[in-house]
Amino acid sequence: MSDKKRMTVADFFCGAGGFSEGFRQKGFDVVFALDNWKPAIDTHQLNHPKCKHVLMDILELDTPEKIDSVVPDTDIIIGSPPCVAFSWSNKAGKADKSFGIKLIKAYLRIIAWKKKRGVVKYWLLENVPNSGNHIKEEYSWEELGLPGKGPKLQMQQRNVFNAADYGAPQTRKRFVCGDYIVPKITNDESQYIHMRDVFEKLGNPFVQKSSVVDPVYGFSLHSSKLTDHYYDSKVEEFEWKNAKRLKEDHGFMGKMSFPENLDRPSRTVMATMSASTRESMIFSSFDKTGKKKGYRLPTIREIAAFMSFPITYQFEATNEGSKYRLVGNAVCAKLSGALAQAIAKEEGMKIPEKFLPLPDVEPSVNLNGRKRENKELNTKRSDAKFVMHVPYIKTRSFRVELNNLESDFNKNKIEWNSVLHQGTGKGAMRCNARKEEVESLVKNLEDFKDFKKNLVGTFKGKLSSTNLQKSHCLNDDSNSPVAILEIIRTMVDKHFPEEKYCAVELDNSKRAINIGKDRIPARIATAFYACNYFTSLLD
Repeated sequence: MSDKKRMTVADFFCGAGGFSEGFRQKGFDVVFALDNWKPAIDTHQLNHPKCKHVLMDILELDTPEKIDSVVPDTDIIIGSPPCVAFSWSNKAGKADKSFGIKLIKAYLRIIAWKKKRGVVKYWLLENVPNSGNHIKEEYSWEELGLPGKGPKLQMQQRNVFNAADYGAPQTRKRFVCGDYIVPKITNDESQYIHMRDVFEKLGNPFVQKSSVVDPVYGFSLHSSKLTDHYYDSKVEEFEWKNAKRLKEDHGFMGKMSFPENLDRPSRTVMATMSASTRESMIFSSFDKTGKKKGYRLPTIREIAAFMSFPITYQFEATNEGSKYRLVGNAVCAKLSGALAQAIAKEEGMKIPEKFLPLPDVEPSVNLNGRKRENKELNTKRSDAKFVMHVPYIKTRSFRVELNNLESDFNKNKIEWNSVLHQGTGKGAMRCNARKEEVESLVKNLEDFKDFKKNLVGTFKGKLSSTNLQKSHCLNDDSNSPVAILEIIRTMVDKHFPEEKYCAVELDNSKRAINIGKDRIPARIATAFYACNYFTSLLD
């Protein structure tokens, strides 16, 4: 195919335009884009001004007549339906998927109709890997709600790709189905672009260099033209402390790096900007002199680079959160470009040898120069639940938890319980026990007498379930349930240090708690005793 007859592309659920950008870079003409979120359409239009843009709900295109009145005939159709319902991070993959499936069928309806008319040669649907379990191998004409008779729409390809394998600084896995050419991997693990590469080329957000280099595409840009990077993205202490605990000491999930390990591609960029969750992406922050000054979130420009957007790509939204959503919901441009290049080669197209410049434009809101407002930890509702295990005391999935889950908040009846856990999910084991029962397990351990004496001396006086709940809701650090668990942790570490007791287990014949066939580690058992002792004092 000659360069005069370039293939045309229609992009559905276009978002910020990552899918379109990959095809643009490989010489395709993106002529149509549809989304129902205005910042997405505005962003796509800013970067792809020659494209026709439509702000509407795809579900409105429910007949052939409506489809043809809105959607032009193109050689290729691409689309990335919203993935939140299919994500494993949404209710452990058990979220209601009916609406997500409805959107996918609406997208496939358009493809099936255009294919019947003989105008579509290739089509692609991108989503999270779990979506592949809910997208069928083929769909009948009737299933897609089309009138009359027509051929089945079949998935010629079903693959999971890792964006890092195609030059993105992110290990982002995505399911792609449809009718397309499978691209060859361009980057093995030794060629992955790491977050450190991105940080070094973009530079410290607090130090504006004369020029910056695109960490993915290699071209230079004067720093005055770099948007959404030179601003404060600091994380408050209460936020990063919570994130640190969830990353390093989650109840049943594995350990994660805190702060992020820069010598690897980024984890999957999420659509929601968070600073206090397990999935938060948190980095060390450095001032103008290079001195460490706490922690920060990535800038919009940094996560855009992780998503392999060029540094000249602009995001049209009024605030940082919306820009983060635009980036996090996008398709990695490098993965899209690999898919586009495979089609271009198959079609004999002339593929650009160098990066094709984007329009020289700026967003209406540039975050540069913005100062971060200080955040305060909000008080919780009076019926706020609490579930947490003794920090950093976890062995072979054994852990001791303090919770208020059995409280009847409507009747103002607050109940705190100590629970011993092992494992996760439906097969997990858990038990409650009185302190006398637990003491029978640990009374013969070396140093237990001193440990018990220490507990009695620490937890004395009148303690109240209601007051503990109030402290939890008011975030009273000195009397909160978190503070109690920290005290227990300190005492266990002092009397039963890990290096001495980690391998010490209780004899099965002396066990009074039925929790499967496994043997309870000494540190876990003593933590359980301490937690039980504390809850027994609450009136």
